[in-house]
Amino acid sequence: MPDTQHPDVDWTFGIHGVQALLDVSPQDVRRLVIADGPRNRQVSQLTATARAAGVRIERVPRQALDRYLKRATSGRSDSGGVVNHQGVAAERHAFAPSTEPDLEARWPSFEDPLLVVLDGIEDPRNLGACLRTAEAAGADAVLIPRHGSAPLSTAAAKAASGAMERLFVVEVANLARRLGWLQAQGVWLSGGVEDEAAMTYTEVDYRGAAAIVVGGEGRGLRRLTRERCDHLVRIPMTSTMPSLNVSVALGVLLFEAVRRRSE
Repeated sequence: MPDTQHPDVDWTFGIHGVQALLDVSPQDVRRLVIADGPRNRQVSQLTATARAAGVRIERVPRQALDRYLKRATSGRSDSGGVVNHQGVAAERHAFAPSTEPDLEARWPSFEDPLLVVLDGIEDPRNLGACLRTAEAAGADAVLIPRHGSAPLSTAAAKAASGAMERLFVVEVANLARRLGWLQAQGVWLSGGVEDEAAMTYTEVDYRGAAAIVVGGEGRGLRRLTRERCDHLVRIPMTSTMPSLNVSVALGVLLFEAVRRRSE
């Protein structure tokens, strides 16, 4: 297993993330790496899927996979630099989000879409968690700014647990301008979470074409983004906690939108 990584190559690891990648984009997988040792049913299924797709499979000592993924992810993890890979990792071509022309080309196929806009999420794990939440709620697309946002990296893919590959993720050059374009298409923009907002998140009618817009950790929505929103909403808090984690707040807003849209 080599100790260097090409800049156009990234890694997806963990059973759910690797399975999603093999299901959605097997052509992007350069090789599947399996740690030596007993293999459960899920790992056996991954191996079978990779073999059927013609993906090269390598087996290495678990310690070797630990060391390489730690270097490949710059040690970013939730457990002191030890990557929780569950014994499987896929070397892949770096994830490439969809483009604004892709969004405009697909737009006519949407009917009353539910969109998510992530305004500068800086932690890749928070970004991945937001993508996972968006997929769980059935979002039609997720928009992220090209600058000032965490990269769609290995760490984000791990936190997304396969959602990054399955979602329609669009990278935009100028978020405020693209929000204006969405409004011209009839999309209502609800921005949260703002403590000073007059409306609570349950007072908005999310039916029709709608977008939930959330800001980055700490700073919230940027000024131009906030000014573009049709509604600013807050989640009432009953404690002294200043705010929710951005992915949790997104989940509260999104699933309220899903509830209202199903009425």
